[in-house]
Parts: sequence; C-alpha cells; structure tokens
Amino acid sequence: MIRLFAPSRPAYLRVVRASAWYDLVVTAGFATPWTYALLHRALSSLGGALGLGVLPALDPVMTLYANLMGSVVVVWALLRIVKPLPVHGLADGVARTLFAMGQAYALAHGAFRVLWLFFVVEVAFGVVQLVPWWLSLRTRLVDDSTGSANGHPRRAPSR
Repeated sequence: MIRLFAPSRPAYLRVVRASAWYDLVVTAGFATPWTYALLHRALSSLGGALGLGVLPALDPVMTLYANLMGSVVVVWALLRIVKPLPVHGLADGVARTLFAMGQAYALAHGAFRVLWLFFVVEVAFGVVQLVPWWLSLRTRLVDDSTGSANGHPRRAPSR
C-alpha cells in the first residue's frame, strides 16, 4: 500500500498561504457583476496600452462564468489563508494544473494575450506546490522497494 506523506515544513505552508493571497487579490474583482465590469474595462485598457489585445465585449454569460470562478476562488483562497494545510497545497496544485491547461488552450486559440501573465503564475504556483508531494511519493516508493522505512532497514517486530 502506498501512503503519501504530506510536506510539513513551515516553508511549504507559507507557499500555500502566498498562493492564496495571490488568488484573493487577483480574483476578488471577478466575484460580482459590478466589480467584474470594472475589472473587464481595466484589463482591456491594459491590454490595449501594451499592444496585447482587448477582451471581448461583456455579455451576461461571460459575466456569469467570471462571477462563478471569482466567488469560488475567493472562498478557496480565504480557507487557505485562515487554515493552510499541506493537503490544501496538493489540491491547489491540481486545480492550478487544470486552470493552466484551460489557459494554454485559450492562448493557443488566440485568447487575450494578457492571459500569459496569469498563466505563468498558475504554472509557477502549481509546480511549487506539487513537487514536494511528488518527491514525497517518490521517496516512499524507493523506501518501499528497498524494504526500508526512511532509509533505515526494517526490523522484525519484537515479541
């Protein structure tokens, strides 16, 4: 049986919390129709000024999806800020992988190029949160295959 051992270093929990603060700051504006309209204008202006394109015109369905994403991510960010746990880093790393896949698909199909900035951060936080889990699993698999626990030979139970 394979059991994962969570990364438990304080530095890992600081990364989990930092990614949560980033999410809160970046996605809070998506959470309501009113704040999203303001953010939409600001992002379009930024993209236009940088020569990276503008967002498509606002419509009710786009606003709905932006609000759904924003509200869920804000709640998820608050949970990780208030009580960061190693498993939150694992779940967030998986979520960031899914988000990055969607962003890569959109970018490959001509999406708003400001999205590259968000894509880079998604990938970076995803890697930083998933690599410790991967290393933990890899170490555990090596230890199990050599018959040792944490590099020490297993002893027969005493009677």
